[in-house]
Amino acid sequence: MYVLASPCIRDPSLRAEGITDEELKESFQKSIMRCERFGIEIIYLPCPETQYLGRGRKPAHYLETYNTPEFTCILDRLSESVAQIIHEKGEPLCLVGLDSSPTCGVTMTYYGSVSDEPPKQRGRGAFFSRFPHIPAVDVRCFAQWKIYLAAPLFSAAEREYNLTLKHYLKRHLFEIYLPQVEKDTDTSRGMKEQRTIFEDNIHALCQSDFIIAVIDGADADSGTAWEMGYAYANNIPVYAIRTDFRMVGMHEQVNLMLEQGATVIREPDEILEHLGLKSLFTV
Repeated sequence: MYVLASPCIRDPSLRAEGITDEELKESFQKSIMRCERFGIEIIYLPCPETQYLGRGRKPAHYLETYNTPEFTCILDRLSESVAQIIHEKGEPLCLVGLDSSPTCGVTMTYYGSVSDEPPKQRGRGAFFSRFPHIPAVDVRCFAQWKIYLAAPLFSAAEREYNLTLKHYLKRHLFEIYLPQVEKDTDTSRGMKEQRTIFEDNIHALCQSDFIIAVIDGADADSGTAWEMGYAYANNIPVYAIRTDFRMVGMHEQVNLMLEQGATVIREPDEILEHLGLKSLFTV
């Protein structure tokens, strides 16, 4: 199991000057950590822009700088080397690139202006477009892999559903923190144990890239609602799963405050769609 990744994920100095901030560097590191966590080999692609212009180059659009026969020859040669890797190792899980890159863009690329169109256009960069059959994901999306799963855990049916959801997400290479697995179902616990669980859960929430909350029922579980509010207040994205078809108002699926503070979805696959990861990591 391996991915093909843009080389600047390992070496940010390969990028054009002044376009890599600390937040993006953090995404690079978290993407590498995800691969290490799940035993995914990373094969870094060669950088056609660096081979063409070297390091320390200025940011540029494809049309204004790279739309040349010389650069096309570089892409041809590098594409052949990638094809050889795939022939020897089989298909990768995906390409991991950087949106906006003229060569390694995934959903957006700085292509350049055509007539009155903006320079940033939809589609893959010049290098990634050579491999349309391979799924591609932006490094910022790939870096989001730590999930806090907030859900009621007071009945056997609830706990079983939570475990099913956890295993589903783990198959897609997510690390899941589920309170019921962390001793949050012991009814004989004392005050000291309660405080420890509370602090452990808060720490896990703060370390998560986003939370998934189960909000089925006539009203959402109070603990789950608290965790959703805490996440929202700390700018942690919340995806709320509601399989319950009942409505609580003319326009509300669930409590207004919970619904407005989260992205409400009907099934787990929708999470992957929102993250740009649908069908990439089923293993």
